[in-house]
Amino acid sequence: MSTFPGSPRLLKGGIVLLDPSTAAVLRSIALQYNPDTLTRTLQPRTSQGSSFGEALRLKGPPVETYRLEAEIDAADQMEHGDAQTAASGIHAQLAALETTVYPDSARLIETNALARTGTLEIAPVIGPLTLFVWSKHRVVPVRITDLSVTEEAFDPSLNPTRARVTLAMRVLNTDDLGFSSKGGSLYMAYQQQKEQFASQNGGVNLGLLGLSGIA
Repeated sequence: MSTFPGSPRLLKGGIVLLDPSTAAVLRSIALQYNPDTLTRTLQPRTSQGSSFGEALRLKGPPVETYRLEAEIDAADQMEHGDAQTAASGIHAQLAALETTVYPDSARLIETNALARTGTLEIAPVIGPLTLFVWSKHRVVPVRITDLSVTEEAFDPSLNPTRARVTLAMRVLNTDDLGFSSKGGSLYMAYQQQKEQFASQNGGVNLGLLGLSGIA
């Protein structure tokens, strides 16, 4: 990376985990290198009715998904003699990402112990609220739907030293989280930011589209 003093500071994309009740930050994970591409897909949620006007109705926010491929490489840390990297390669960086889709082991053990005594019916463990952060304009509540890891290089002890991580995420909106939750308010801020950007784009003269008017 350039050390020229006038170089702009490059922000990192990453993931932040919040306590769903208190909104306290539990953990933050920065991607080592920002991906070259970020794929977003929006699937409109339209009404399926056949009566007049139903074709124009939107049932709610679209189903929006993100997909990216991040690289993790131990080369820089090994060059600087990092002891953790020398001992275990990039296990720590991979585990930081992978455990975002695991229920906490202590909670699993506690829940199982209560269930065995008949104190508590077994129920899914509630995880943290996951935010995908891609600049201050995109702070989005998400559910990670797929996480795949391709380990590409190893040290003599078979610790991974280079890997590609593919993340697929679905944006959680107010239908998923409600309006009163922290996640719901973050989603609304995200949608409103899009609306502000859209208003800045303005419109074009119909002549640019080859039209003199709409008959």
